[in-house]
Amino acid sequence: MFEGRVLKSTGSWFEVELPNQKMISCRIRGQLRLKGISSTNPVAVGDIVHVQEQTDGTGVITDINDRTNYIIRKSINLSKQTHILAANIDYAWIVVTPVFPKTSTGFIDRFIAAAESYHIPVGIIFNKSDLFVNHLSEIQHEYLDIYESLGYICIKVSSQTKEGIDELKLLLEGKVNLLTGHSGVGKSSLINSIIPDLNLKVGEISKQHLKGKHTTTFAEMHKVDNSTYIIDTPGIREFVNIDFVPSEISHYFIEMRELLNDCKFNNCLHENEQQCAVKAAYEAGKIHPDRYYNYLSILHNEDNFK
Repeated sequence: MFEGRVLKSTGSWFEVELPNQKMISCRIRGQLRLKGISSTNPVAVGDIVHVQEQTDGTGVITDINDRTNYIIRKSINLSKQTHILAANIDYAWIVVTPVFPKTSTGFIDRFIAAAESYHIPVGIIFNKSDLFVNHLSEIQHEYLDIYESLGYICIKVSSQTKEGIDELKLLLEGKVNLLTGHSGVGKSSLINSIIPDLNLKVGEISKQHLKGKHTTTFAEMHKVDNSTYIIDTPGIREFVNIDFVPSEISHYFIEMRELLNDCKFNNCLHENEQQCAVKAAYEAGKIHPDRYYNYLSILHNEDNFK
């Protein structure tokens, strides 16, 4: 019996890295089920699993260690179905481009809220920075101003010019890092810049819609070195944390969290309540309008996260 880390899933087969760095293809034992979690996949990339090696050189996953955290994707078509993208993440990075294609602040804030709810630190990677010159640089700086002022690590990079790549490598070092973002923001090109021998397939941008064409269908963990991993996720439309409770959503907005004790009501939703410290801060210009609007959108589960 060995303990290993799941690096790749293709549905019924899982690639597991054993302590001796050997890779083994594994299936799941029939009766294995997630403990207390309802999802479409019992094993996720990043899981630490127990493997029993078979005579044919493959393995059987017999058990899963408790997860420190995980990130969920919600099925668009089957609203009650969820899929665990990855588990046991040290740092989550959202790769964004304000245009070419556009990443909305709504998408960023929903991802941050999902990560914050599991105490996963979040950073924002502004990719394709070589394109953001002249008036486009103003758009990028608007995003930077919002999130840097909140204390989130923000880094400008370019897979083409290699701007910021060395700095990013230092930030990733020694961690299990999840990278996500819309299709077309350049995740695969970025990972290729960090791990040149990987040669991930790079997608094209649809000129008609300025949206990316999917190149990644399953989350996959790539090894940078013995202590550094990058989890590449499919370009996705939205993240949903199935544990969101309306009264807790403001806890995942850092600038609101600091004000919660000043609200008159303990269960204040910061919408129409009297003596609401969060609403007062927003009206005083201390909370960015985008952030407050995105909070309300998550509260009402509105679909503005494209």
